[in-house]
Amino acid sequence: MAATENARRLALIAAQAAADKKATDVVLLDVSEQLVITDCFMIASAPNERQVEAIVDAVEEKLRAAGTKPVRREGAREGRWVLLDFVDLVVHVQHSEERAFYQLERLWKDCPRIEFEDAHGPAGTESPDADA
Repeated sequence: MAATENARRLALIAAQAAADKKATDVVLLDVSEQLVITDCFMIASAPNERQVEAIVDAVEEKLRAAGTKPVRREGAREGRWVLLDFVDLVVHVQHSEERAFYQLERLWKDCPRIEFEDAHGPAGTESPDADA
C-alpha cells in the first residue's frame, strides 16, 4: 500500500517550506510499506543549529496552516536533529554532520522516493549575465 494522498500532500508542503529556508538535500520517502506508524519521511539538512531551527519552525508553520500540527517534537533543545511527528508524516531536520553520520536515506534505501521539485528553483542559481 502506498502513502495516502494526504501524507504525500503534507510531505510536499513540508519539503517546500524547508527549501524556502535553504534546507539542503531535501528527500521525501514513502515508508508506508515498511512502517505502520507513518506513511512518509521528509529528511533535510542545514549547516548550523540556527538554520535547523529556522527550517523546523517554517515546516511547522506551513503544516499548521494546512490544518495539522505535530503530535510530538523532539531534539529542539540541541538543534542538531529535530524530529516532528505529524502522524502521517515524520520530518527529520538534521545538522549536516548528523545527516552524514546517521545516513537515514541509506537505512530506508528500499523505500520509494517521492518526487519534489523546489517551486523557486535550485538555490544559488544566477542568471547567465550576472557578471556583466
